[in-house]
Amino acid sequence: MNLKQGWMEKETVEKTGSVEGDNQYRILLYYKFVHIDDPETFAAQHLKFCKELELKGRILVAPEGLNGTVSGTIEQTNRYMEEVKKDPRFADMVFKIDEADGHAFKKMFVRPRKEIVTFRVDGVDSTKTGKYYSPKEFYELLQQDDVIVLDGRNDYEYDIGRFRNAIRPDVKSFREFPEWIKENLGQYKDKKVITYCTGGIRCEKLTAWMMDEGFQDVGQLHGGIVSYGKDEEVKGRLWDGKCYVFDERISVPINRTEEDVVVGSCHHCGKKEDRYINCANPGCNLQHVCCEECEAKHNHSCSKACEEHPDNRYLAKKRAEEAITHA
Repeated sequence: MNLKQGWMEKETVEKTGSVEGDNQYRILLYYKFVHIDDPETFAAQHLKFCKELELKGRILVAPEGLNGTVSGTIEQTNRYMEEVKKDPRFADMVFKIDEADGHAFKKMFVRPRKEIVTFRVDGVDSTKTGKYYSPKEFYELLQQDDVIVLDGRNDYEYDIGRFRNAIRPDVKSFREFPEWIKENLGQYKDKKVITYCTGGIRCEKLTAWMMDEGFQDVGQLHGGIVSYGKDEEVKGRLWDGKCYVFDERISVPINRTEEDVVVGSCHHCGKKEDRYINCANPGCNLQHVCCEECEAKHNHSCSKACEEHPDNRYLAKKRAEEAITHA
């Protein structure tokens, strides 16, 4: 088994009946680049299957493969993993697993797409990707002065947590990376460059494209940040802050040592903070870093205009509560 298929720090955890109780949940994060002939039909059938299991989450299906994150009970997620692996195309699928108190999503979506991670560059071969580094190898590389560390995520993800000395990308979506790299990292093509992202999927395309662009020594954190945080030897060292995730948790801890620090700043007062909230104005809904004090002070909003907006959800809730109190 080669490293691309086989480095599974804790291979898929499939322990049936190992946790007591019926109300304990798990969140699965996974992807696989493999050809799918008819994404539309696959998506429709997969959605039906997920709903029958009563899972919730988001899954993308494209000719290039499958990319998903779902939440459900221990029994539901075990059944899902077992059934997915019965398909020869996904027999070696790696599922990253987080324990949870409940669902991390409100609904279940399975959508056909042109790509399972939107890059919008033709001809990128994701099977020809950069070198894979285990958490321990990546940890050692982080400490070398001659290594360029590139965060392969969006700027708002970087702002609440990142590896020390990592370069902050000035991008708000993954498809902006090619232009940004051409403008900012062209001088590093002969240097060792290592990248990382949440679960690894973005780095697959990013490193493949960088190799096509002439970067001579490109590698990536295999399994992504979430796998790095679970590694029992590294324990998340040299990671500061929280890791942004695309579900209702919004962020999760990674560094499991006393070295953990807060790196984000409150949108309003500048106080060190790493919690994101959504603006209570439904016409805005801007996700921003906010401390608890400012969240209450500013009506759960990002600006003065949103604080006073007639459709502000927080103000509507307060008015409803006051009406009940004075009824």
